[in-house]
This record gives sequence, C-alpha cells and structure tokens, in this order.
Amino acid sequence: MSEDRATLYYGTSQPVDDVRRLEAGPWSALLIDGALHDIRYRDVEVIRAVAFLVRDKDWGTCRPVLNGVEIDQTESGFRIAYRAHCANPDGHALSYALSMDCAGGGALSFSATVTAHDAFLTARCGFCVLHPLDGVAGAPARVEHGDGARESSAFPALIDPWQPFKDIRSIEHDMPCGLTVRCSFTGDVFEMEDQRNWSDASFKTYSRPLELPWPFTLEAGATTTQSVTLHVDERTFAGRGLHESHDGEARVITFDSTDEPMPKLGIAVAVDEIDLALEHLSLLKELAPQQLTLCFDPTAGHGLHELERFAALQRQSGIRCVLEYALPGIDAPRVELAALASWIAKAGIELTGIVVSPSVHRQSNPPGSLSPPCPALDEVYREARRAFPSLRIGGGMLSYFTELNRKRPPLELVDWTTHATCPIVHAADDRSVMQTLEAIAHITRSCRALIGARQPYSIGPVSIGMRQNPYGSRTMPNPHGERIAMVACDPRQRALFGGAWLAGYAAALAGAHIDTLTLGALTGARGLADVGDGMQRYPMFDVAKALARMAGATRLACAGANPREIACVAARDARGRLHWIVANLTGSPRSVRLDLHGIAGEPLRSVVVTGEQPVQGKGNVETPCLSPDKPVTLHPFACVIATTGQ
Repeated sequence: MSEDRATLYYGTSQPVDDVRRLEAGPWSALLIDGALHDIRYRDVEVIRAVAFLVRDKDWGTCRPVLNGVEIDQTESGFRIAYRAHCANPDGHALSYALSMDCAGGGALSFSATVTAHDAFLTARCGFCVLHPLDGVAGAPARVEHGDGARESSAFPALIDPWQPFKDIRSIEHDMPCGLTVRCSFTGDVFEMEDQRNWSDASFKTYSRPLELPWPFTLEAGATTTQSVTLHVDERTFAGRGLHESHDGEARVITFDSTDEPMPKLGIAVAVDEIDLALEHLSLLKELAPQQLTLCFDPTAGHGLHELERFAALQRQSGIRCVLEYALPGIDAPRVELAALASWIAKAGIELTGIVVSPSVHRQSNPPGSLSPPCPALDEVYREARRAFPSLRIGGGMLSYFTELNRKRPPLELVDWTTHATCPIVHAADDRSVMQTLEAIAHITRSCRALIGARQPYSIGPVSIGMRQNPYGSRTMPNPHGERIAMVACDPRQRALFGGAWLAGYAAALAGAHIDTLTLGALTGARGLADVGDGMQRYPMFDVAKALARMAGATRLACAGANPREIACVAARDARGRLHWIVANLTGSPRSVRLDLHGIAGEPLRSVVVTGEQPVQGKGNVETPCLSPDKPVTLHPFACVIATTGQ
C-alpha cells in the first residue's frame, strides 16, 4: 500500500501489519505481528486471538522486536517459531522464545519461555487468549481448576463486572454450531475477564490473577515457561459460522420501521478547547449538535474563570449545555456542590443538566487493588439535588462501562445514566478497533438490564483516542502517529477509518434507545476537524453532521448486510424525508444495494460520499448508482450519506 493511500485510510503512513494465512486440516488462522488471529475450525471462528503480551506498570504494551522468525507450512500442519526482545519505559529488558504448532487433525499449541535480563517491572507478562462473542456469550462452559475440581457454568450473557472464571487449568465451551472448544493452560494461574466492559469484542483468559499485587517484578535472570493448547471436538458439528462473507456479491440492505428515535448528537468541550470552539463557531454551527457537554474538573484547577469561558461559549453558540462535573471528594459533597452552584450562578451559565461523578471513579479498581476514599453515592446525589433543584441530574461514570458496572449509582436519585467508551484500551490494531463495534450492543443491553428500559441513557464522550487512562498514571505518548493502545491521539480519528468506525458505532446503538451520543471533541486529536493550519474536516465530521440531522427522527431497522463489513444507519424525519449512512468497515471494496422500494418516495436531495477516487470533487461512487436497482461499490472505509426529499 502506498504512503498516500495508507494516510488516507488510516491517518498514518505506518505500514499495515503483514497478514499471512495458515492452514492445517480443519484449522486456519491469520499470523499478524507474531500472534495468531481469527483462529477457525471448519471455517468457524473458535478463538479470536492468542498472543504473548508484556505490559508496563501503566498497562501500556511493551512492543517486542521479533527476530529469527521461522514459518514452516506443510500439507499436514504448520509451525511458527521466533525470539522476541522488549523493554519497559525504565529501559529494563526481557526476551522470550515462542513457538506455535498445529498438526492438521490434532491440537493447536503455543509455548513461550521468558528470560528477564534486568529486574523487570510489569503489570502482565504471559499469554492472552481471546474468545469471540458470537456463539460464546451465554454458551455452556466447563472449567477445570488448578486443584482438579470441575465446575459447570456458562459464559456470561450480560457483561460480568468481575472475573467470571478464576484459577483455570482448562476451560471448554459448546458453540451453537455443535463444536466444543477446549483451552488448556500451564505455567501460571490463569483467569478470565469479560472484556466487553471495555468495548473489546472478546472474553480474555490471561495470567496472572489481578488479585495478586501488580505491577510486579520479574527478577533478573529468572526464566519461566507458559503454554496454551487448543482442542476442538466436532462430533456434533452442524454447519459453518455466523456472518459468512460473500466477497464480490452485492448485499441487499432492507429497511423496516421501528418506534425508536435517533439519539441527539453531543460534543464534549474540554477547558483547553474552549478558545478554539469560540474561534470556530461557524464550524460548530455547520455541525449543529443538539448538546455541548462541558468538562469541568476542580482537581485540575478549574474554577470560576473556566465556567465564565464556558458561559461565553454557551451564549455565543446558542446550544443547550450539560456540565460534566468531577466531584473532588476532598470536602463533604454538600460543601463542594454548594461551591459549584455559587460559581455557576456567578458565571451566568445556563445549563439543562449536570452529570455528577466522583473524581476517583475515573480510576479503575481491579480486583485486589485498594479503592481510594470516596463519598457515598447516595449522599452525592442527594446533595446534588439539593444544590441544583431545577436541573436534571445525571449519574454514572466519566470513564467506561466497566466502572458503571462495578460502582452502580442509586438510580432512583438520578434523571439519566451515562458512561464513555474507548476502542483502544487493550489493543490498537485496525482489526481489533473495528471489532469493538461488535461489543457495543452487549454494553447497551447490559446497561439497560442494570438501569431499566425507561431511564434515559446517554453514551460518551466517544472517540478513538483515549481521554484519560483509568488504568495508569497517563495516556501513552504517540509522537510518530502509530497504532498504540491507550493513546490520546490516534491517527485513525482523522482518516476514512474514523468516519466508517463512527457510522458503525451509530449503527450498533440500534435498539438501545440512547438519548444522546456525545463525541470526544469538535477539533484536535479527539475531534472532528483540524484547525491548526487552515481548516480540514475529517471524514468523521461528515458522519457526525449527518447524525446531528437525524436526531429525533425515527430509526429504521437495517438488515441484510454483514454488520462486520457494512454499517447502515437510516431514519425517517417528521417531514417524511429519509436519511441514511452506509459505510464499508473493511479494508477491501464491498458492494451493497439499497432496497428503497416503498421506503423512499422522494428523489435524492443530497449525497455526500467520503472515500478515495474523487468524483465531482468528493467521493468514490457516482450519484446515479444510488438507485434501488443498482449496487453501490464502496471502496475501503468509504461512507455514503444521503437524504431524500425537497
């Protein structure tokens, strides 16, 4: 791929990882950057990935340098072996020798021997096995523990806030297609976490247990060995997997009416972004969001001056505003909320609501860690109601669903619930980031089970880059614009990839009755446009603008396309106009045909296309192709945005 095309697609000229397909009998897998992904048996995805990972003390990934890579592929099997070397931010080093072996009709096995060259501080060092969601969530499972005891259970259907399984020597589960998948582990104590909490599309089995102290030190000269072995029993196998791909064949997308309104679009505004927002009010007016979420944090030194700047933005933009308040928890809630109410009155800012969440809840508290002091949530929200009797009070988390799932607010005391998401908490490769869209429906379904069907539910701020690291002292630096987990500035935010990802995110919210979808920022690393040198609207801007126009319109259910490849969002507004977004979520061309018969009674009013090979100044498809009878070919990560009516 050329540098220009890589930048267009991904926002970076960093090469896309080489992918090599390996096959042995019924097994197949993709070798990517030293790990196996998309591990299939009889073309059914049985394991999402197996990788050996080394994390630093802040859970950042210590990227290995591979050498001596050997790949032996024969008709009867394959073997991969290499050595890897990596260092943590303190400059301390370790190396490991890793092998992967597959005998066609037998097991797929992994082994790694690690040697620490220095006293090496790490939060994790070992194999991680990712189990996919389709056919696994809710599936019956049997666990063998370290002492030989056996447990019959099931993978959780709703997202488990804690580890569903601990002390795992082996775990097997039954898939709906009839395959039974067994994973066995040696060399350490393994446990599982439900990664849907962080919007990862997987369950993860890993070592070592989080209830043990972390970070921990691998002593200089120490050597350890781990292994993972996969077996599949196919005696009751009944057919291929879900979401089969049909390359080259146009998929027909159909539409059906629902009673679900499209969410309002919100934009988060941080204190250091106020001036840029004021300088580019025309950009904000063009986007036309329904809400601004003003991020206010006294622990970062924010006070009356910052609220006065927010007030200026609220007056000049004319957009309704909600304040996001990180309660310091240093003084009593009544004192801190009364001080905030006084500042708000002095600043003259008009708010329609306030989200109150203790500041310490922005940091995650995994099992085994000590929770810092925090005022009781009942007291927090009663005092918020006392301080702001005329405002709507929002509860939830300023971080991710993980913390909402673990630290549940008193729902009877709040008017709506909110949380954020981020797709690069654990992995930052293109495949994993786009796969996080599979987890969104699991998150919203689990949140609805927690808060009920009737309470208003908002999501955000949402962006590819990470706003704040709940698992360490900082977000990771990314000076070269690479694909790195836990960074604030991810290059794909500004690329075609980002526009397609946002379209996929909006599509994945179908059925959740979301009140407001709030995006990360208007401008900058987590925003929709770059205003540093002229004006550059990202592809995500066009998608966000279309979503703002759809707000309040009746969502149409979209069916017929593989949601892992094609995202579709459609709605009919009060004037009868049809709005839709169709996006290619893959790095290869995809063809679709929209079945608009009986749906669109009006001609096309406007069409916007994001993608390569410009036609008439923008886009990669001819407008006449958007007819009910002709397929649309979407280039990688392209979006078609259209509206009917006069």
